[in-house]
Amino acid sequence: MANGAADAPEPRDIDASVPHSARIWNYWLGGKDNFAADREAGDEFLTVYPGQRDKARAVRDFLARAVRYLVVERGVRQFLDVGTGLPTADNTHEVAQRLAPESKIVYVDNDPLVLAHARILLTSSPEGVTTYIDADLHDPANVLAEAGKTLDLDQPVALLLIGVLGHVADTGVARGIVARLMDGLAPGSFLVQCDGTDSNPDYVAALERYRDSGGVPYNVRGHEQIVSLYEGLEPVEPGIVQISRWRPEPNASGEATEVDELGGVARKA
Repeated sequence: MANGAADAPEPRDIDASVPHSARIWNYWLGGKDNFAADREAGDEFLTVYPGQRDKARAVRDFLARAVRYLVVERGVRQFLDVGTGLPTADNTHEVAQRLAPESKIVYVDNDPLVLAHARILLTSSPEGVTTYIDADLHDPANVLAEAGKTLDLDQPVALLLIGVLGHVADTGVARGIVARLMDGLAPGSFLVQCDGTDSNPDYVAALERYRDSGGVPYNVRGHEQIVSLYEGLEPVEPGIVQISRWRPEPNASGEATEVDELGGVARKA
């Protein structure tokens, strides 16, 4: 199976009047898959926290660096990307299959617009597999069961949780979700994660205004809370850090933009 389009379910109704984080991020990244409500919420966010576009790009760059590291240096060929958001440039499968065409990628989301676009855009290399499942982060057992139809869960898998655990209000619950997902993966698997921090008052204020807009709330955490999400795993150097400092490209020009986002990569022993 080259992609998940053949047996994809019909998308649910899309409410264009309520802003959605995946579509707002698409807007910040320069995409066109968003509605007026998303653009309005995105612009309002930028008036309070102008650095959000830099942050969105930094998150995307971190994702690409982490995937390249796992493919090239750790030999990972299976990726489970939960809360993928709308396809943009350098999606997980594009980065992985560019380096290892046989890579298998399963995307997970439950936003109808994301799923509709995934049907069209998330195509695979002939040697590999790219598919997606309509599932909820809060139901790890279902995520693993559905992912196991494509991935060999007895072999290492990279679990990607990029900017999604902030939608889980309670840190203990978020920790439990990570633990249950990682428990279902083989030894030698990896967690790739990043989320916003509470270190910048303007960022926190912008999130509070977004919460009032009717969108799904996003909750920031302190450094130690984010580190606790990796409990029981072995962090890869340089550890859980500000994401622009995580293995920056050697040929990157200029100073890396500092953003209010912590993340890293960690291995399951």
